[in-house]
Amino acid sequence: MEPTHATIESHPDILQMRERHTWAEQAATRPLAQAVEAMCLITGLYLAASPWIAGFNGMMTLAVTNLIVGIAYALLTGGFGHAYERTHGMAWAAVLLGVWTIIAPWVVSGSVATTRTIISNVVVGAVAVVLALVACSYATKAARGGGGGRGPAARTGR
Repeated sequence: MEPTHATIESHPDILQMRERHTWAEQAATRPLAQAVEAMCLITGLYLAASPWIAGFNGMMTLAVTNLIVGIAYALLTGGFGHAYERTHGMAWAAVLLGVWTIIAPWVVSGSVATTRTIISNVVVGAVAVVLALVACSYATKAARGGGGGRGPAARTGR
């Protein structure tokens, strides 16, 4: 009995897979997608540095929280341009990091809910959530094959 070696060309969904891959490649080169990725990176870096920028670095629990969450957000969202379809599926984690940033001044131990911390965290957290939701919308389109079947294969009748 000879071993069978299946190739990707024999996969039953090869056309759909190629269409999704093509859409993901095209989406990553769109100016809006690149702008969202750049703004996400800047948002994460600001969040990481916000205790020193906004002047609440003496509140160590929130300073460390913002540093860790900011770096995680920047790294997570920074990978979007390299493996667009796969990493945008993880954009929901970036939404959760943004929500955590908003509630952190009230949840983190110690007396850290001051005007500076609240304004800084709520504003940067809201920006992080909005940017991550935009990234999620691209992931949803990629999962549907580039916008609900209107991709290249649908237009050419394949």
